[in-house]
Amino acid sequence: MAIRQILRRSLSNERRTTEVPKGHLAVYVGEGDKKRFVIPLSYLNNPLFQDLLSQAEEEFGFHHPMGGITIPCSEDLFIDLTSRLCKT
Repeated sequence: MAIRQILRRSLSNERRTTEVPKGHLAVYVGEGDKKRFVIPLSYLNNPLFQDLLSQAEEEFGFHHPMGGITIPCSEDLFIDLTSRLCKT
């Protein structure tokens, strides 16, 4: 009985980590291993972020190996960009 409860908890925790809050979008970032980031949809209107989306389109087209939008830049660059967008 205890094992079933542990499994249920771990499965429900796993589902929570894959959920994306309303008004947000999951993207995958990185040059080697990809890391998942959840960003506000408002970032999509920013010209700097649109440049990253154009790079993603050039590199991957509409086929994204991770199942979501994959952005081909370093994590450091992405974090720097999103921290600037967060302040505006």
